[in-house]
Amino acid sequence: MSNLKIRRDRAKAKVMKATNSPILSVVRSNKHIYGYVTDHKTGNTLYSVNTLQEGFAKLEKKSNVAAAEEIGKKVAEMAMKSGIKQIVFNKGGYKYHGKVKAIAEKVREAGIKI
Repeated sequence: MSNLKIRRDRAKAKVMKATNSPILSVVRSNKHIYGYVTDHKTGNTLYSVNTLQEGFAKLEKKSNVAAAEEIGKKVAEMAMKSGIKQIVFNKGGYKYHGKVKAIAEKVREAGIKI
């Protein structure tokens, strides 16, 4: 088994234990970053933010830490409008470093408990 698969399974097990809060899932590709907030009970996506949306066209290199910080800000802003105070962070097998960490830090700075 690869290290990514092992980390992904470990992260998924931790997320599945937290059943009351919505889940913020992070997905990365070589060119873009995606953040999805889903309701754990119903499995429905509440909202999503990614670098393909219009507001991110101003960033020259789309898959960088600055873009990840902007995604974190947008996710936090939408969560505050929805009245979400606590969220579970699913890093999806990625190391908690760089872009993934930037998203989590910006969500925390906005006052949402992870």
